[in-house]
Amino acid sequence: MFADLARVWALWRPRGQWLLIGIAVAILSALSAVALLALAGHGVALGVAAGGGALAILLLRPMMLLRPFLRWAERMASHEAAFRALADTRVWFFRRLAERMPAGLGLTAAGDARARMLADIEALDGLYLRAVLPAVAALAVVLAVAVILAGAPWLALAVAAPLGAALLLPFWLARDAAAAAERVARARGMVHRAALDPLLGLTETLSANAEGRAAARLREATEAMHGAEARLARRAALGGAAGFLLAQLALIGALAWALAAREGAGAAAPVGLAVLGLFMALAAAEVLGLAPRAGAALAQAGAAARRLFTLADTPPPVAEPAIPAAMPTGHTVRFEGVTFAWDPARGAVLQGLDLEWREGERIALLGPSGAGKSTILQLLLKLAAPQAGRITLGGVDLAALPAAAVRARIATLTQDARIFDASIAENLRIAAPEAPDAALWRVLAQVGLADLVRALPQGLDTPCGEGGARFSGGQARRIALARALLPAAPLLVLDEPTSGLDAETERAFLEVLEAATRGRSVLLITHRLTGVERPDRVLRLIGGRLLPATG
Repeated sequence: MFADLARVWALWRPRGQWLLIGIAVAILSALSAVALLALAGHGVALGVAAGGGALAILLLRPMMLLRPFLRWAERMASHEAAFRALADTRVWFFRRLAERMPAGLGLTAAGDARARMLADIEALDGLYLRAVLPAVAALAVVLAVAVILAGAPWLALAVAAPLGAALLLPFWLARDAAAAAERVARARGMVHRAALDPLLGLTETLSANAEGRAAARLREATEAMHGAEARLARRAALGGAAGFLLAQLALIGALAWALAAREGAGAAAPVGLAVLGLFMALAAAEVLGLAPRAGAALAQAGAAARRLFTLADTPPPVAEPAIPAAMPTGHTVRFEGVTFAWDPARGAVLQGLDLEWREGERIALLGPSGAGKSTILQLLLKLAAPQAGRITLGGVDLAALPAAAVRARIATLTQDARIFDASIAENLRIAAPEAPDAALWRVLAQVGLADLVRALPQGLDTPCGEGGARFSGGQARRIALARALLPAAPLLVLDEPTSGLDAETERAFLEVLEAATRGRSVLLITHRLTGVERPDRVLRLIGGRLLPATG
């Protein structure tokens, strides 16, 4: 657990300045409480001893104004630091997921991934806000109390020793609560999965009358989560009670010292110091009251960090070359004896496949579902790597080229190309963020949508809706095609681009596609041809090998 938390802290190093500012202000805020009650205690002690204490009472006024300001500054600085660190962590985790799951979440359910992206990363704020800050502030308070009472060593020991013991509670509690926190994190992931998965497939859920079963699973997952949270809360409550008990022992220690000292030193001096000790114990109680509960926060942050790193440390499907080769000037693609299997136990999808895709050539690749057509695209994009043979781009082995540079050469339109819940312009600019409006209008004209978009009140700023719900299926497909045409990529791969369209819409779309892709190297992956396409070659994928189509 502590190794995972140390790794989180290392991720936050770029925000170190903000984190240190938050810690510094938290220490000042805690010490202001000590100073406030120290002055009050000193005034009362002097009043008990000799009827004085006016100066201490006078100094209370500015301190009473400074204390609220420091509390406000602590909240502002610490939360600003935490928000910046968590934002960095979320971006880091997204990038790690993109590198390790480029083909999609697959067996990692969307609900569980969402839980890790949101709930687990949010839990990490406990490491800073509810663990590090209270612990550092409490340590500063204990040291301040020991220094202020140093004139009476036994009094300092009687007050500071229980307070120091309270500082160790979070670490003891964190180790004890680690397993409970792991169960809470897993249970929250199950709740997210049980809630989100049926919603993502809501049509199937409703058509099968399965909403009752989905609700029952969600109820079971929620009850399990609440049970795990209750067990963790009991441990946190135990730590809080132990911390409260130790704070009371500090008060009792001050009183015990006063009683012991009174026997041999007269009444005034020990009573005055005892009053000061009591005020110091009260000053420390506020900060130390939070320290034991920091153990539960530490355990939760450790469990969340472990879940994040478990997923983020998954090996990427294709390793980047240690020393990348220079990108070639040409873009002819060759598959040379390529063999590939997603699961060796289920046999190879491609077996000794040979393919040459020359510059400017338009190839139609036919085959039934499951024949491995889409696998060719996955290999081209370096989302997977062949187990035998090699793939070259411009004569250079794809394995020696950086994935980002290879993908910049290839534009794709897949059968499940997603239109995001953003404007038309934002959807088009995904692969070309700097493209001017003129370029957007050009590709919209190529796919026959320019007039439609101009007629919309918001034009390019028109929201597409989730999944392109603002538009018909054919219109959404054309937006996806326009997005693929926008980058100046010489290679264009179209994987079942008419999937889900009716026959009339499909034919119209393919006519647009034919005109819009002239001059590019095109690989059309489909299970059949309609007659609208005009490929230079037609190949059929059978048994993991490519054969010329016979008609």
